[in-house]
Amino acid sequence: MWHTMATLYFHIPFCKRICSYCDFYKVGALELLPRVVENMHRELDERSSYVSERQLTSIYFGGGTPSLVAPHDIEQLINHAREIFDCSKVEEITIEANPDDITEEYVAALKSTSVNRVSLGIQSFDDRVLQFMNRRHTGAEAEEAVKRLRMIGINNISIDLIFGIAGFGTSHLDESLQRAISLDVEHISAYHLTIEERTRLGILMRKGEYTPISDEESEREFLRVHNALCSAGYDHYEVSNFAKPELRARHNSAYWQGVEYLGIGAGAHSYSGDNRTWCTSSAKEYAEGKFLYEGEELTATDHLNEYIMTSLRTSRGIDLEYIAKRFGTKHIASIERQAEPWIASATLLRHENRLYIPATHFLVSDAIIESFFV
Repeated sequence: MWHTMATLYFHIPFCKRICSYCDFYKVGALELLPRVVENMHRELDERSSYVSERQLTSIYFGGGTPSLVAPHDIEQLINHAREIFDCSKVEEITIEANPDDITEEYVAALKSTSVNRVSLGIQSFDDRVLQFMNRRHTGAEAEEAVKRLRMIGINNISIDLIFGIAGFGTSHLDESLQRAISLDVEHISAYHLTIEERTRLGILMRKGEYTPISDEESEREFLRVHNALCSAGYDHYEVSNFAKPELRARHNSAYWQGVEYLGIGAGAHSYSGDNRTWCTSSAKEYAEGKFLYEGEELTATDHLNEYIMTSLRTSRGIDLEYIAKRFGTKHIASIERQAEPWIASATLLRHENRLYIPATHFLVSDAIIESFFV
C-alpha cells in the first residue's frame, strides 16, 4: 500500500496442549512435524514469486508453537529465505515460544541462529489462571524463560498477556502486570479474552458453567492495563500492543501498513497487494506435500475498508489526504460526516488531516471503525 518491501511468515500449527480459549488452526500430531518443516522448504520455493517485492523487512515464525521446532531447523528456513529474497534490510526475526520450551538446551541452540526477537506466550503469571486456560507453564517458569533469553543476548522480548478473565477477582491482573513490568521486556501484547464457540471455554459458556465479564468490567480492566503499562514507559501504539520507545513490532506493523507478505505453512495467509490467499491444507495433507489454496481478489473498496480498519486500530489513525489521493475525494465528505458524532464524544480526535482514536478508547475501536466502512 505504501511500501516497496515484503515480510515473510512461517506458520507452525503444532501444539502439545490445546489452550481453553484458542480457536486458531492447530494440531497435536507432533509426529507430522518433521515432514511439515521439510515441505515448508518446498512451498517456499514454489510460492516465492507470489509477492512482487524481493526485499524483506522481517521474518516471523508463528503458530501454534514454533518453539517445538529445533532451532537448527528454524535457521535452515531463514537461510533458505536468504537464498531467495534480499534480506539485507531484515532487522527483526521473531519466533513465538511457549515459556516451558525455553530450557537451557533450547536457548543454547537458539543462540547460534539468526533469531533476534522472541515472543513468549505467557498470558498470565498467576498459576490458577494458567491452569484454567490449560497452559503448560507456571508463572515462575515464565520469569525464568525471560532470564534465560537475556543470558544468550536476546534484547528484544515480547510477552503476551490476557485480561478480561472472569472468576479470579482483580488482583491477578495487577500482579501479572507488575511482574511483566519488573521483567523490563521491550514489548507487551495484552489481549482481552474472547470466547470462541468451538473452544473449551465456548462449550462451558453454552452449558452455563462460565459467564464472561460485563462490558463495564472489560472497560475497567482495559484501562488498568493501559494505565499500568503507559506509566511504566510503554507506548500504547495499537489496540493490543505496547512497546518501549523505538521497539514496536516491525512485522505486525507491516501488516497494519499494507505491506505485502508471504505466508508459508498449513493455515498460513499471504497478501500480494491485489489479492489474499491462504493454505487450506490440513497438517496431514501438508506433510504429504499437498498444498491446497483458496483466495480472494481485493477491490478498491476492500482496500479502503482495510486501510480504515488497520489504521484506526493504531495510534497513527487514518490520513484523509492519503485517502483522497489513493481512493478519490468522493469518500472524504462521507468520512467526515461519520466522524462528527465520534469527535463530539471525544472517542475520535482530529489533528489536521489525521483522524485517530485516543488509546484510552481503543476498546471501542470496532464500533468506530465499522461506522466508516464503505
